[in-house]
Amino acid sequence: MHLRKRVLVTGGSGFLGSHLCERLLQEGCEVICVDNFFTSSKQNIEHLLPNPRFEVIRHDITFPLFVEVDEIYNLACPASPIHYQFDPVQTIKTCVHGAINMLGLAKRLRIPIFQASTSEVYGDPKVHPQPESYWGNVNPIGHRSCYDEGKRCAESLFFAYHRQHDLPVKVGRLFNTYGPRMHPNDGRVVSNFIMQALQGKPITIYGDGSQTRSFCYVDDLVELMIRFMRNDREFCGPLNMGNPGEFTILELAQHVIELTGSSSEISFETLPNDDPRQRKPDIAVAQTRYGWEPKVRLLEGLVQTIAYFENLVASGEILEG
Repeated sequence: MHLRKRVLVTGGSGFLGSHLCERLLQEGCEVICVDNFFTSSKQNIEHLLPNPRFEVIRHDITFPLFVEVDEIYNLACPASPIHYQFDPVQTIKTCVHGAINMLGLAKRLRIPIFQASTSEVYGDPKVHPQPESYWGNVNPIGHRSCYDEGKRCAESLFFAYHRQHDLPVKVGRLFNTYGPRMHPNDGRVVSNFIMQALQGKPITIYGDGSQTRSFCYVDDLVELMIRFMRNDREFCGPLNMGNPGEFTILELAQHVIELTGSSSEISFETLPNDDPRQRKPDIAVAQTRYGWEPKVRLLEGLVQTIAYFENLVASGEILEG
């Protein structure tokens, strides 16, 4: 009989997954990191490889996986528009088939499972800020629907398994998260702006920059994930996970230019279809149930993130994936 908690993290080599693996190891867990390395980087977990309690399996969760663990964090899925629109069919398969396979594993083992859902389930919201009770405004056939509707279907599957099989599930709706180990070429706004600023390229803003986002530093998000998973077992969610501090995209660009000392100018481009105008989580449930508040302010988190990308650029490294 094993004494340490064994945790499976799918998508464990990604930006968020690597931070979660690191935190779980710090807590003394044994961690199995599963990833197909489609959008993630081995460099994100290189520093964890010497740890005897850390194991890596190259695997695509659209196929069944047979391991013995005590809990599962299902984070596997391309999460940036560039990546999830590259192969939209595979994105849907990862969301749906992946959820079915991980839920099947959790059902066999009778263990808790966390689903990394997304604020994109709210679509282009007509309610602001967005509470968990809001059903969303999603285009089911748009270019983003492979991800938006894939994640919505995954949520349905998790709650179906909970109701039908009494499976202990947790569904977290993740809002924009940033920090070190973000992919430099994933098209997400924070990494995009920082890379453009460091390279002296124009900062590309789609639309007039008045659209808003709420940015949560990765350490704050991981803290909430673990509190959600380990406490209040009867509450399955969904739970909004993000920082309610709201900034316009133009404000973010100006902060990045200032913090990097860049000479980059701002370039305005056409706004993509179905791009949400506003994003701000209502985090009252997380505050009430788990006493959670994000601690890292945007400027503080940007300094840490910029330092990571500065080192990346200076070293000439190109991340895999």
